[in-house]
Amino acid sequence: MPSTAVISPPSDDKRWRIVTGTMRRYGFSPDALIETLHTVQESFGYLDEESLEYVAASLHVPPSRVFGVATFYNFFNLKPQGEHACVVCMGTACYIKGAPAILEHIHERYGIQPGETTPDKRVSLSVARCLGACGLAPAATFDGEVVGKLEASEAVAKVEAILK
Repeated sequence: MPSTAVISPPSDDKRWRIVTGTMRRYGFSPDALIETLHTVQESFGYLDEESLEYVAASLHVPPSRVFGVATFYNFFNLKPQGEHACVVCMGTACYIKGAPAILEHIHERYGIQPGETTPDKRVSLSVARCLGACGLAPAATFDGEVVGKLEASEAVAKVEAILK
């Protein structure tokens, strides 16, 4: 039977109270792993090694399982994200209709690849397996707003617009 002792958070940052509250609500059960990781990311913006280790110890699961879940799901970020987000759909319809060209244009303009953030921390670029907007292919989101039937040059203009 796992220990019921509460593990101290990595720091005295008050956001850890929110994370601990989520784990407490689920009885520090290993089944709370995904919900807890969501709470960490919502609180801190991303999942760093320290937070993954804390969650593993608190929920009594192997660190490898926590890391596996954090890297398996596309939603989780292991690096700090930029102020603005651009997510390009790479589902089959979007891929066929030009998503690679969109990524290439963004790379040429900002020098970032999927999973990277501009040096000034203003824009993060990522890809999604599917945005569920296949009829609008190719599609991308800019700060959460879905834009479909996107031309590669238009994508750069949309990034410029969210930066203003």
